[in-house]
Amino acid sequence: MLLERIYDEDLAQASYLIGCQAKGEAVVVDGRRDIAVYQALAAKNGMKIVAVTETHIHADYLSGTRELAAATGAKIYVSGEGGPDWQYGFEGERLFDGDTITLGNIRIKALHTPGHTPEHLSFLVTDGAFSEDAGYLLSGDFVFSGDLGRPDLLDEAAGGVDTRFAGAKQLFASLRDKFLTLPDYVQVHPAHGAGSACGKALGAIPSSTVGYERLYAWWGPYLAANDEQGFVDELLDGQPDAHAYFGRMKRENREGPAVMGDRAPLAELDPAAVAQALAADTLTFIDTRSNDQVHQGTVTGSLNVPAGKSVASFGAWVVNPETDPNPLVLLADDQETAQDMWDHLVRVGIDNVAGYVTGITGLPTSTPKLIQPEELEGFEAAMVLDVRNRTEHTAGRIPGSHQLSGGRVMWHLDELPARGTIVSYCQSGVRNAVAASALRRAGYDVVELDGSYNAWTAYRQARETIPAN
Repeated sequence: MLLERIYDEDLAQASYLIGCQAKGEAVVVDGRRDIAVYQALAAKNGMKIVAVTETHIHADYLSGTRELAAATGAKIYVSGEGGPDWQYGFEGERLFDGDTITLGNIRIKALHTPGHTPEHLSFLVTDGAFSEDAGYLLSGDFVFSGDLGRPDLLDEAAGGVDTRFAGAKQLFASLRDKFLTLPDYVQVHPAHGAGSACGKALGAIPSSTVGYERLYAWWGPYLAANDEQGFVDELLDGQPDAHAYFGRMKRENREGPAVMGDRAPLAELDPAAVAQALAADTLTFIDTRSNDQVHQGTVTGSLNVPAGKSVASFGAWVVNPETDPNPLVLLADDQETAQDMWDHLVRVGIDNVAGYVTGITGLPTSTPKLIQPEELEGFEAAMVLDVRNRTEHTAGRIPGSHQLSGGRVMWHLDELPARGTIVSYCQSGVRNAVAASALRRAGYDVVELDGSYNAWTAYRQARETIPAN
């Protein structure tokens, strides 16, 4: 048996390819939309992808299940659990608790493990060529290394009302009745790692075992004592802010993400033509440089989505394909870099990219406004906006600031003042530059706190240590 983990650092998301070498067949679980990585892995191992499935209707990225099926002819399997409100809107064989997908000697058994979502499945894998006993669990967003999938996302991002309490109790039952009935040696392979917003304390270890989680995960004592209420209270306390784009992911994943098919390589665009389109507001410019570089001057009306490991996350903070019809133009050093950024963007449904340019010369530019920490006192701001997570804000903040995380700002403009200057900050300035660029494009007068909260705390500490004359 082949079991390969494909990990996306951007979204802290893991997908899996399970293959039977004897039969040359493979299944992909929780795949993403840029599918070349799965095709290459299957080809490298002399396998054909014959099945695609997913553990649940995802909220943090757009599923590649339909994309893979269209490209390979693979059969689609999706959950049929959860009741009428949680049925997929596209064709595929429905899996229920106990149903099995078979690939040669490999058996993949669906376990209904609700809590994170009502329809959630985990997959118990048996390598029949080695043993008749299951040895692996693809746990999806049910059990992570050291943590559990949060049950409040339906409330936070999908329009639910107090579903978190029922979900937390379902998680307790799923742990008791499904997870903890498995042998301790069963390996646990989750769908997310550290940095994901799908839990509050995910470990960076790529896998675990049932026995290890039973002994050392935070929830173990609550299950051992059968303390459901204590478990629910602890699980729901301190969950991070959910990104607002999660609601769009839920809708699109349920109905079925659009199939892109083969994508032509991105073309380098003529700067003069880009300048004309920007003037007509028929293109949206994505400045992919660091916040320090952007602060030296950027394309007027551009969005800052810094290149690196968070292109998909930051892109989804500031680009909403449902409300912004403009194609994007990316700032990139070359075609390969631009293509990689596009791959990241399609993972969150940002498909409409017209091309790239390699510089901003010849394009309309302006310089974002900054304020130094020592200038903040006495500055007449309509609002001091903290775009960090609420847990960070609670731990320490600029007095009088209003917290609204960067992943939620553009969906909650009603919380911002209609007039006046907004001073914004995050921890170091990276997230702030992303959110501030979107607010400026939306017409707000935004001044970024240079160095953000780190600089402000350093200034305050230095001022407190200066001896009085």
